Amino acid sequence: MFETRSLRARLFLQFGVTIAAVPFLIPIYTMVSRSFAGGGWGNYAAVIGVPGFLQFFLNSAIVAGGSIILIYLATMTAAFGFSKLRVWRKEVLFWMMMVALTLPEIVLIAPLYATAVQLGLLGTFWSVILPIAALQIPFTVLITRGYVDGIPDTLFEAARLDGAGTFRVFWSILVPLSRSMAVALIVLVLINAWNSYLLPKVFLSSDDMGVVTLLPDFFRRQYNDDIPKILAAAVVTAIPTIVTYVALQKHFERGMAAGAIR
Repeated sequence: MFETRSLRARLFLQFGVTIAAVPFLIPIYTMVSRSFAGGGWGNYAAVIGVPGFLQFFLNSAIVAGGSIILIYLATMTAAFGFSKLRVWRKEVLFWMMMVALTLPEIVLIAPLYATAVQLGLLGTFWSVILPIAALQIPFTVLITRGYVDGIPDTLFEAARLDGAGTFRVFWSILVPLSRSMAVALIVLVLINAWNSYLLPKVFLSSDDMGVVTLLPDFFRRQYNDDIPKILAAAVVTAIPTIVTYVALQKHFERGMAAGAIR
């Protein structure tokens, strides 16, 4: 790993990192500080007192957990196929998948809604989990393929010589060697699924199926919004993803760094 040895270089690097962090810290500081305006901790008490508060968290956990499982399985199998298996026209298929990265979520709302109605999924968690997975899988496959490319082919060839089939190679070699990438996928998907607002707002019409990102809506009024309580709800909503990232930071950075190198 690159290390700066001179005091001047370390000070310059620290100054640069601090300056780069300021634009990200200012909104966070503003959100937290203004969430105490007026009622102080009473703003957070009001958020916790929202009817069905714990149910909101449970619903978000269901959406995030389902998305993580679906995206992990699809990503690892796709990355294994694109990287290590002989698949006809796999580069064409790969770049066709990458085209999906250009499609924003808002453009797909109408066709997704029509599809959910036709399949009878409207008002169920699947109507949110499946679109979240479909929108994220192209990016997760992109970074995971780079990670799988870095695993020596000799390991897979040795397993083949020992009589291991494709599934055994995938389960016994690729999965154990991809734990850092698995953590990176979990963190990425958790952040995106947990913070999803538009899809749950449109597809989960029942009041008892709301997610945490809908908590601020309880403090929006026709003519004026209760800004401190809205910000307090935003802070409460962000806590699980912050805790998860801090706990898995080292593995997340290792997996992202390995996935970026080909």
